[in-house]
Amino acid sequence: MRKLKTEEIKRISPQEFVRAKKTPLVVVLDNVRSLHNIGSVFRTSDAYRVEEVILCGITAAPPHPDIHKSALGAEFTVTWHYVARTEQAVDALKERGYTVLAAEQTDGSTLITDFRATPDCKYAIVVGNEVKGVQQSVIDRCDGCLELPQFGVKHSLNVSVATGILIWELFKAVNSE
Repeated sequence: MRKLKTEEIKRISPQEFVRAKKTPLVVVLDNVRSLHNIGSVFRTSDAYRVEEVILCGITAAPPHPDIHKSALGAEFTVTWHYVARTEQAVDALKERGYTVLAAEQTDGSTLITDFRATPDCKYAIVVGNEVKGVQQSVIDRCDGCLELPQFGVKHSLNVSVATGILIWELFKAVNSE
């Protein structure tokens, strides 16, 4: 087995990315404070052609060198915008026909392993602050909560890692319909 050189990997251009069909998924960052986490979410969103990233609250927005450091330019290819209050973003997504799910451990959350996508449904996932998670006022507006199964002591993951897993699982779910 030989590792491929960058020029051997079949990548689309930024112009082709803009025109490419997107995964019917929006990622909402609720007060994510780490610039590296924000950049990582952009990079994963690019990899799986997420429709849009919405930055809320204290979540920083591009351009920023520390976002760019982990996004590697994905902040230029992925559609994004900023909304001051996450609750407003959730309300607007629901008005646009999205099913909005918070990534949070709640008394009524659904394990991602049990989640089944509804055909022709558009989804949005809200991920929260590194310490406090998704705000309760945001959870109250969501259509449900998704939880990642965990078996260790901590029962929490880095927000960009959790978001990456959720994007992948939702990508598979909406593309297996």
